[in-house]
Amino acid sequence: MISPKLKQLLHVLADGQFHSGTELAGLLGVSRSAVWKHLSALSEFGIELLAVSGKGYRLQSPLQLLDEQQIYQHLEGHARSLLGELEIHDEIHSTNTYLLDRARLGAGIGSVCLAERQTAGKGRRGRYWVSPFGHNIYLSILWRFQGGPAAISGLSLAVGVAVIRALRGFGIVDVGLKWPNDIYWRQRKLAGILIEVSGESSGPCHAVIGLGLNVYLPAHEGQAIEQDWVDLHGILAESVHGQRNRLVGELLNQLLPVLAEYETRALAHYLDEWRGYDCMQGKQIDIFMHEQSFSGVVAGIDDQGLLLLELADGQIRAFASGEVSFRRI
Repeated sequence: MISPKLKQLLHVLADGQFHSGTELAGLLGVSRSAVWKHLSALSEFGIELLAVSGKGYRLQSPLQLLDEQQIYQHLEGHARSLLGELEIHDEIHSTNTYLLDRARLGAGIGSVCLAERQTAGKGRRGRYWVSPFGHNIYLSILWRFQGGPAAISGLSLAVGVAVIRALRGFGIVDVGLKWPNDIYWRQRKLAGILIEVSGESSGPCHAVIGLGLNVYLPAHEGQAIEQDWVDLHGILAESVHGQRNRLVGELLNQLLPVLAEYETRALAHYLDEWRGYDCMQGKQIDIFMHEQSFSGVVAGIDDQGLLLLELADGQIRAFASGEVSFRRI
């Protein structure tokens, strides 16, 4: 947890403007030496600070801290009725792991976990999700399903559709879906979805739906990412630092209804829309499955949500998301 004084300091510095040590001391009601100690503590959270003699201190980039009341202001009535407990953590190992643990203790349907920073954020196949403090969205939702894992086959595709709807409502165009669970903008990764399921094979189960979305990713943080990436700041060419709470609200407005309706509607309801957002259709790719590799042209997805690849001999082969990883040639 960030101390109340440190959080107060962050709220003051969030505008990205210079503030003198005297001004900060007066606002916080502490000495200038105490201000310096608080400023030094920011580095522990990976927050970069710029100090200029005669001007004072400012953050390298402005930010907006997540706020429950502000998020609620952007929720529509239906989403609000589906939302369970909403938790916002200053720092957490992983929002997905946290809700998986909470699910085993009986956490309610629609529980949502958000974090300013993850120390062990998770991507697919055990990859690390880069999660700097205060700039991006790390969001997980717990949902319970009665029909078991088989009844929610293809859920990641429906969740992808929901995320695209939210982004388009936010004014982001040219966004697409890369099978099975990535959100792309002009062939660069903007967000990723990770769904983890636990429960009986043919009975009730619970799923934690995780989303990592790049709002503003500092260049030095992005160096750890092994693929082309993009953030909303780069797409919009304007400051989006003050829009995180609104964006969380937009995402929940789309995600919660999709989760609530999925068992009755299933993947078929979302197939045509997913195909309309498919950004890999017709692209030449390599697919890797176990020790084998396949080259071909993406031919879309079938009605079960499997990836279709047209091989060099004209054969169409289907792949399940749990079996393959692939790169674009």
